[in-house]
Amino acid sequence: MSDWRHDVLTYWFGLTPEEWWRSGPAIDAEIRDRFLQLWERKRELPVDSFLEDPITALAAVILFDQFPRNLFRDHADQFATDHLALAISKAAVAREYDAQLKPIERNFLYMPFEHSESLADQNQSVLLQTATGNDVFADASRKHRAIIERFGRFPHRNAMLGRASRSDEIAASNPTPW
Repeated sequence: MSDWRHDVLTYWFGLTPEEWWRSGPAIDAEIRDRFLQLWERKRELPVDSFLEDPITALAAVILFDQFPRNLFRDHADQFATDHLALAISKAAVAREYDAQLKPIERNFLYMPFEHSESLADQNQSVLLQTATGNDVFADASRKHRAIIERFGRFPHRNAMLGRASRSDEIAASNPTPW
């Protein structure tokens, strides 16, 4: 395994679930210190360069989908590589790489579907996450899909992305952190 894949996966799966979902300034700073330059370098590569094998695809998805949420918390840049993560995830699933991963690894390989503002991707997320048997990830995917079904996008992203909130989004004032 190349160093970058090992570093990303060892770091991410060395965190606790609480640190994945409720990390604070210390973890954000550590991820910035350890992985920002890697994220900047790797984001310039084509999607196919991350499809050598399941481990490379998984590491790239974490690098492009999970780490930016720590690298750029509360800033639009946290979504800057979502498209790469989703393309890698879709290609990995099409190649059946997910079948070669542990269940918790599959949960993170599928996460870009859940972060997409496409209802088709959300439906795929629910199917994939439910199939892993992990109720926490399956429930989260259903909640994400419900938001996209209702609004067609994630309203909490509006301010970061410079989008005007619509009246239905304002009325709902959804405080969900994803």
